[in-house]
Amino acid sequence: MTVADRPAPLVELGLALEMLQRRDAHPVFGPWRQRVARTLPRSARPMVQLVSPLGAGPLFLDPPSHDLEEGLDQILSTARARARAELRRMCALDRPLTPWVRQLADGDRDAWQVLAQAVRAGHASVIAGAWPRIRAGFHAEVAWRSRILARQGLHATLTGLAPSIRWRGMTLEAAFPRDLDLTLHGHGIVLQPSLFWADHLLAAPQDDGRLLLIYPAVTPLPLRNTAPPDDPLAALVGSTRALALRLLVRQHTTAGLARELAVSAAAASMQAKILREAGLIVSRRDGKAVWHWCTPLGLDLLVHGSA
Repeated sequence: MTVADRPAPLVELGLALEMLQRRDAHPVFGPWRQRVARTLPRSARPMVQLVSPLGAGPLFLDPPSHDLEEGLDQILSTARARARAELRRMCALDRPLTPWVRQLADGDRDAWQVLAQAVRAGHASVIAGAWPRIRAGFHAEVAWRSRILARQGLHATLTGLAPSIRWRGMTLEAAFPRDLDLTLHGHGIVLQPSLFWADHLLAAPQDDGRLLLIYPAVTPLPLRNTAPPDDPLAALVGSTRALALRLLVRQHTTAGLARELAVSAAAASMQAKILREAGLIVSRRDGKAVWHWCTPLGLDLLVHGSA
């Protein structure tokens, strides 16, 4: 089992549009849904025809790519047979077979250009502005789960992803809207937290045979703020050090930390020294560079301070 090393913008976009359609049991997303429903441009709305509030969508629509352009290239290069099969599956699930969906299935070039425009518009409206918060939340979540994996092992890590998960022998069982059996055949699992999804686990087989297992992050996006006025972490350690600690869920050199904080290298070194003396980070020299990253105490402070 591995953990994804970065968030995937089109995975998050698909999940955001699925969550946009939900009206049940997720009050934390209520104000967010209202805002996105008001501001989502008309050109992005064709995507809603393809994704289900059950957390399902055509597998070609949300590749775990590193950026928008890479993902869009993968979408537009989808083989016609695969696209037709995925669209048929979604229509059998709960999506309407609209004339536009039928044109997509037939490989109509104009219909696929409408889809490309919808992906771009949806990304600009929903993902682009929130990306720094998505990225920070993702890395905090991954650091937290990696710590659980190291301290408690694989079984505890997987059963901790959602309340309904349990082991039955060598089989991992989880609540799901419909019956689904997946066999790994030795290829393994990739864990991918999402800040937009707040329900059951989602499973997406990948082209390399691995299973992408998407689970809701501990702190969803609507509860993550970069530096709210009443930020308890900033009140405790200061706003600059709070930001530095959030950055250091991933390793940074002093120079890299200075660039992210927009301060001098000397100022970044001083902030790191204070955090290190408080036991919140550790530092290691490697040649001329000094690398810094969070301790378990620092991660605990971040997770509980953001919840």
